[in-house]
Amino acid sequence: MEPSTAVGRKGTLENPEVREDVPGHVIPILEREFDDFDTEAQQYLRGDTPEDEFIKFRLKQGVYGQRQADVQMIRVKLPMGGITPEQVEAFADVIEKYVPLNKGHVTTRQNIQLHHVPLPDAAKAIRELSDSGLSSREGCGNTVRNVTGDPWAGVAADEPFDLTPYAGAYVRYFVRHPTTQAMPRKIKTAFNGAPADRALTGIHDIAFLARERDGVRGVAVLVGGGTSIMPRVAPVLYEFVELDNGDYLKVAEAVLRIFDRQDFLRVNRARARIKVLVDKIGMDAFRELVDEELRGDWVAERDFDVAGLRFDHDEEANAPAAPAVYASANGDVSEFERYREANVAAQKQEGFSTVHVKVTRGDLTPEQLRGIAGIMRRYTGGYMRTTVHQNLVLRWVRDETVYEVWRALDALGLGGPGPDSVIDVVSCPGTDSCKLGITSSMGLNQAVQERVEAMDITDPLTRAIHIKMSGCPNGCSQHHIANIGFYGASIKVGEHTIPAYVAHIGGNYEGGEIVYGQRLKVRLPAKRVPEAIERWLRFYEAEREDGEVFNAFAGRVGTKEFEDRVRELALPVEFGLETMNHFIDWDRSVPFQVVRGEGECAV
Repeated sequence: MEPSTAVGRKGTLENPEVREDVPGHVIPILEREFDDFDTEAQQYLRGDTPEDEFIKFRLKQGVYGQRQADVQMIRVKLPMGGITPEQVEAFADVIEKYVPLNKGHVTTRQNIQLHHVPLPDAAKAIRELSDSGLSSREGCGNTVRNVTGDPWAGVAADEPFDLTPYAGAYVRYFVRHPTTQAMPRKIKTAFNGAPADRALTGIHDIAFLARERDGVRGVAVLVGGGTSIMPRVAPVLYEFVELDNGDYLKVAEAVLRIFDRQDFLRVNRARARIKVLVDKIGMDAFRELVDEELRGDWVAERDFDVAGLRFDHDEEANAPAAPAVYASANGDVSEFERYREANVAAQKQEGFSTVHVKVTRGDLTPEQLRGIAGIMRRYTGGYMRTTVHQNLVLRWVRDETVYEVWRALDALGLGGPGPDSVIDVVSCPGTDSCKLGITSSMGLNQAVQERVEAMDITDPLTRAIHIKMSGCPNGCSQHHIANIGFYGASIKVGEHTIPAYVAHIGGNYEGGEIVYGQRLKVRLPAKRVPEAIERWLRFYEAEREDGEVFNAFAGRVGTKEFEDRVRELALPVEFGLETMNHFIDWDRSVPFQVVRGEGECAV
């Protein structure tokens, strides 16, 4: 696809599909879509458009209804997590203008979400974000959602080659694609180059793992993974599919065409995922369907030209030059050394490092965003990616300036050590905004993080434990694959209800292996969860064998031992003045009620 040479502003009808091979500019912007959104929103507000029709329309533009009336969540896609300093600043500006909570939220799918935005302001926000090349197109709805990848792709020593250009081509091929606008449900995609599988491919509907054969670049294709109420690890569809000849795009479209025709999946939206089809008929039968689909007439009608779609950008050419002068640590350097050990990793390019930034609960203020943009410009050549654990990775930091970067981050409140550690708790927004939320997972996150930090854990094996919680069973925080994971539930006590959580123990996503944790047979009141976590951590430290990691310990002692350690915490709470606290959720001030609406994911 050659860039258009038509006269007119990029993204207009006269000059529609212009794109730039710059991080954060993967998805072509069509200004017409924002004009349409303005028009449709006004018609809906006047009562001229039925609500169900308008919901379908706005979902494709990444605007999602919240549990709170008359406000929206905007989900902005960052393919592979890439974002420029200018786009970081655009978020800061839009948040200050239109987002009442004054924060942006990094998600476990490398998006950035804005919450509680009134509909008229949502139209303005997505238009203003588009001016910087950001797109919310198909961030919601029954579409191909944000395509995620390894934030260290291209700079990690353990990958055979960088999949970023091919992931970019996949994004560009399927955005606005006619096959992917009204599928039975959403499709989540991941690209991963390294054996460590930092993109968590196994939990995706379709995923691609880098492979090389006789000098030819290719991928293994996985199909049918997913968490939620029916967790499945994606099995392999094909062991090797070529990249440069476009075969991986062809195979992906065949898979999505088959999925799109499964009308039986549309009956029950909770089970309308491709994993249900793969689980029902088995991978061998599904592979036969794909083989047959690839022989269809539609193949000749398509252009799988990867060269015209690739996202090619030479980051190293724009990397910072060696500084003439730079600051260095002096005096007591122990705090900086702890940070370096936990957050800094050498790139495969000599002289450069990545800095992994821990973002508490994924929330960033406009002031922090502007500070980050300044750090990117001064120290990284402008390169940063979000991660699937709600953090940030600064790339191309000169080894000499790592100390200065740490000091600059610390001044923003972002200089804490231990990303992806026991003190880096991950959660979805829960009842803060989500219609499907049962409990305040963000409130619990804060309580758990404070409890764990107060424990002052120094043991490296305990610090390596991952804790995640979701506000409902769907698992947007990926609690299924945490060492200790929770999903929101409730306990009925007469006429009253207690917010509660169901725990999973022994999940894994590290080292290229996805393991779903085992669900415990105890339901814990929300206010007792931090105590339960401390008991489990101390239990592990006291009774593990030498060098035994948490999951090996959990497998050896069994789930009953974990249940027994907290069984008294799971005992019913009688409603009364002294126990009233248990009937109020974290970060709330009124008695708990289960208020669960219908999500719009499958409208």
